Amino acid sequence: MAKYRKNRINDAMTAECAQIVREIKDPRVSGVMITVMNSDVSADLKFAKIYYSVFGECDEKELARGLKSAVPFVRSQLAQRLNLRITPELTFVRDEGVKHGAEISRLLHEIAKDAPAAQDVEEEEDDDE
Repeated sequence: MAKYRKNRINDAMTAECAQIVREIKDPRVSGVMITVMNSDVSADLKFAKIYYSVFGECDEKELARGLKSAVPFVRSQLAQRLNLRITPELTFVRDEGVKHGAEISRLLHEIAKDAPAAQDVEEEEDDDE
């Protein structure tokens, strides 16, 4: 399969899954702010990993169970909305990229706060010479 076709399928899968996840009525899923970040469909279109991120606090195990139980619903909706010969088996995977990015940003802000204090000390040492 051409790479551009796989990318188009991944983009379409991500967009549709984002809409479908909002329609899930399972209380473990519906009360949580979920963002579908990306999807990765295998070359033979039989399997797909859906990467999601969660904003706010939630019970991660319960959310994972809720998403796992909603896979048949999501898959049936994808079959209706996307014109694919084979509707892939879905696996939801938590994407920690947003959390990791926030942690890096926090560390950089801490360094930036400490940097002016370090520059002041260096300037005082230069003045003493």
